[in-house]
Amino acid sequence: MSCRPALARPYVLLSCATSIDGYIDDASDQRLLLSNADDLDRVDAVRASCDAILVGAGTVRRDDPRLLVRSARRRAERVACGRPASPVKVTLTARGDLDPTARFFTAGDADRLVYCATDALEKTRERLRRLATVVDAGEPVDPGWLLADLAARGVRRLMVEGGGTVHAQFLTAGLADELHLVVAPFFVGDGRAPRFVGEGRFPWHPGRRARLAEARQIGDVVLLRYALSDRFPDD
Repeated sequence: MSCRPALARPYVLLSCATSIDGYIDDASDQRLLLSNADDLDRVDAVRASCDAILVGAGTVRRDDPRLLVRSARRRAERVACGRPASPVKVTLTARGDLDPTARFFTAGDADRLVYCATDALEKTRERLRRLATVVDAGEPVDPGWLLADLAARGVRRLMVEGGGTVHAQFLTAGLADELHLVVAPFFVGDGRAPRFVGEGRFPWHPGRRARLAEARQIGDVVLLRYALSDRFPDD
């Protein structure tokens, strides 16, 4: 691997929507809609405030997200400030099993970064040739190094949109500064479905509680904003 930059990491904001019982999807082949139109617009505004958006390879395969700023006004405001219309798209993968026709790679003009485990590096570079910059992120992929590399590339504010495995990686490593957790008004109740996070040793526990910075009703969902570090901006 190339020499690793010893730089400060970006501000990391995690964003997730769950059912009342903590599921981020159901077990069907169709994507479960947890949010509503007003909250999706809020998420779009958060995206527009960030330099990069990260999802795991599983989310790329399962949800096929575009990861673009939807609002034309917000895209224009970014361009007027000398920024690209949408943030850099980022994913991380252990196996390099990514479809070059996925919308992550084909939708929009945003730059794309793929942080790949060393063992799958050459295969991934060949598969995604001219579609993305593929970066050797170690074996296994090291999220702390990934953040330092993003900082070296000018990313100051990173939005992590999932899935549960990636959220757990950043949370258990103490690499998250803020969590936006939206709760939808229903239950999934199916153990086959993916949850927000699984088991792990998290820095926040009964003896060290995260700070609730905001609780806001948005239509039929509730947004809970948690401060997870001292880098959280003052309200």
